Amino acid sequence: MISPERCSCIVSASLVKEVKEISAGECQRDGAWGCSGLLLHPRRRLVLCHGQTFFPFLRRPKRNLGRRPFLLPGAFHGDLQIQVQFPATSYSTQPELSMSLASNDTGALNSESEPPNVDYRPRLPSLTPGQTKDKSSSPAELLMVFSCQEFGDIFRTLFSKSDKWYFYSEDRDQQVHGDPLDLAWFALLWCPGWVDEGSVCGEEALRYVRSEYLSKGQPLYSCASPFASFCSEIFMNTLSQGIVSNLAGERNALILTDARCLPGTEGGGVYIRSQELYYLAGLIVAPLCWKANDWVGLTLVCSITCILETMRRILNGFEIFGPPTLTVPGSHGLARLLGTAALLESNRVWGSGVIVSPRLIITCRHVLDRAQSVRVKIQSDSNSCLALKGRVVFATKENSPYDVAVVELEEDLSSIEIPTIASDFKTGEDVYVIGYGVFGRACGPSVTAGILSAVITMEEQPVMLQTTCAVHAGASGGPVFSTSSGELLGIVSSNARNNNGGATYPHLNFSLPITVLWPVLSAYNQTRDVAVFEGLNRGSKNLRALWRLQGSTSVPQRSKL
Repeated sequence: MISPERCSCIVSASLVKEVKEISAGECQRDGAWGCSGLLLHPRRRLVLCHGQTFFPFLRRPKRNLGRRPFLLPGAFHGDLQIQVQFPATSYSTQPELSMSLASNDTGALNSESEPPNVDYRPRLPSLTPGQTKDKSSSPAELLMVFSCQEFGDIFRTLFSKSDKWYFYSEDRDQQVHGDPLDLAWFALLWCPGWVDEGSVCGEEALRYVRSEYLSKGQPLYSCASPFASFCSEIFMNTLSQGIVSNLAGERNALILTDARCLPGTEGGGVYIRSQELYYLAGLIVAPLCWKANDWVGLTLVCSITCILETMRRILNGFEIFGPPTLTVPGSHGLARLLGTAALLESNRVWGSGVIVSPRLIITCRHVLDRAQSVRVKIQSDSNSCLALKGRVVFATKENSPYDVAVVELEEDLSSIEIPTIASDFKTGEDVYVIGYGVFGRACGPSVTAGILSAVITMEEQPVMLQTTCAVHAGASGGPVFSTSSGELLGIVSSNARNNNGGATYPHLNFSLPITVLWPVLSAYNQTRDVAVFEGLNRGSKNLRALWRLQGSTSVPQRSKL
């Protein structure tokens, strides 16, 4: 595969004609629905996309959908029309269709509910070549809509209703329709008009990577179409870059990335790049938009390994893909830094911290909520977890310009590599933020990438850092690292919230430079005298105003942030 955009597409579903009369028990749905998709198998003309696009066209309302492993075309409205748009830069050699599909109106049920001599499983088209056509779009036929069980299982674990997750739209009032577990469904289509020049995809199937070998911090690329079929000449097959922020579930079924994706990109591919080649890692399930009132700005991805395994089970062991073409995507320098991030829990409050010596952890004062002792958990990328206890030896006062606390552990951390401390800062350099934001307590620390966007100084000394990394509730106190050197630059203090509208901006955040903290931490390591920290409670009026996001104008103004 030369590039992901040459094998990506837009899938639209609608009714051939408006239905005037609806039979008893049937659903009535108007309008077209769309999502992104990708060419799964060039010679067989198989297209994979998100399954939720087709749920508005079910013949009957969804009941106990989670108990059905897959649905066949008969479960959907007879006038359903599917159209696939694809790059029109080459030609198509059509295979003849050879398949047998069920037409029962309930779709696939449990095997014991069907007659033993009837096979309602989809059959894939043959590879017989046909005529050539030049097209930019083509009708497609639905083969099946199926659920990925591994993804659904971990989704139930991580996404609690009490956390008030909202998916799909930038508008919190236009959340995803139906059960959020609908996000775990995918669709397999047959598209006879797909273009395939030998040099376009050039493979029997896409290259892919086993998700078990992915690791946090791995660079990722998404290729999908924001807003689906709307203005496809502008938005079709847009690339976005990010990293693997977190992994969870059996065989890493759930992949969290900070690649920026928008509504309509559901069903698009997410790839890693190795030696100038792209390898499919998963399908976009949803941009994670809102958690309660907080904008999240991350993207949820389902592992292609688990999707293919689900298809293999449904198709009685038929392998659409052969063995994965990349099993070990490579290593990077982030792994050793993950173990320096700590989860701190006291009473019902929790947040992040960073290890700066074998017994010291620094974090934010508000993370501890006046607690005198904390539980500390440290989980590296290897999923090993250390549980310790610590006592709070210092916390800044409420009127201090800095939001800082120091925790001393009951025992040394001899197995953890202490990070190198930065002595200067370079605006524009690539950085990581590591912390237990979003759902970090359930699956270890998350990682987001960005740049050091600003270094604010007073009296020629850095007093505040800004980054473009996505920062969420729970990440306060977490470390900011230089991507290139691995040096500790500071700790996250907060992201920004609009006081007028209540919106949170995860990509606008503020960190305390390590150069402010390191002199007093070094002194404490030598003397064990907590009085050395008192300097953090002192600061000029301008410094206090800066950290409260108040301007220095002559007319006092209430900050919007």
